[in-house]
Amino acid sequence: MAEAAQNPVTQQEKIIVTNKHGEKLVGLLHDTGSGDIVILCHGFTATKEDPIMVNLGVALENEGISSFRFDFSGNGESEGIFEYGNYRKEADDLHSVVEHFSGTSRVASVILGHSKGGDVVLLYASKYHDIRTVINVSGRYDLKKGIAERLGKDFMELIKKEGFLDIMNNTGGVAFRVTEESLMDRLSTDMHEACLQIGKECQVLTVHGSDDEIIPVNDAVEFSKIIPNHKLLIVRGANHCYTSHQAELASVVVDYIKTVLQQDKATSN
Repeated sequence: MAEAAQNPVTQQEKIIVTNKHGEKLVGLLHDTGSGDIVILCHGFTATKEDPIMVNLGVALENEGISSFRFDFSGNGESEGIFEYGNYRKEADDLHSVVEHFSGTSRVASVILGHSKGGDVVLLYASKYHDIRTVINVSGRYDLKKGIAERLGKDFMELIKKEGFLDIMNNTGGVAFRVTEESLMDRLSTDMHEACLQIGKECQVLTVHGSDDEIIPVNDAVEFSKIIPNHKLLIVRGANHCYTSHQAELASVVVDYIKTVLQQDKATSN
């Protein structure tokens, strides 16, 4: 596991950012006093308290780098209704967070997302062009894939018939509802086309586990083929949630961010 001991001088401050729909997004700032901030974006049905988000925040703290992990609208403590799709809306949520920090003495220098969050940070880069470093951790290249595994093979027929599909949890309750609109939102989100819109000035790191059981490692290879300024790192033996490889994930991510921030500082001087 990543180092759990927190820097005693680091404070975690709850910050609320309002998105463009008037919904309050709740996040925690790991404040080391650094001018640069890394924005950490969780995956599908996860929150800012996901172990990957927490461990990366602590690992960055230990190197003196501030980070902000937050809940997308409809997730965790944030306002809004949970939706199955919402990829582009979450990219807009992220923009609200970036804008919030641009109005302070700090700057959001790096955006990182895991799983669905990986797609969100890439969509962000394709639309806004104001962040020069993007880290995609185990994002999905083809959003038309992986649906039947989660929703069942007859998902389209059932949703067309009822207008929605309730996905049950292990205790027999409803984990989440998939509406036809939210499903179409996912199916109409073209990651290939989006990645072609990412500028050469934006450096992208894709990290993926070789034993990912949710999103095949080949998706990472496909991203590497089309993103112009791209680096690919495979964590050998890691599954989708890096269950036994949290330390390795934190190490490659933090090393990359430190190098990027040092290069940016040298360039600005």
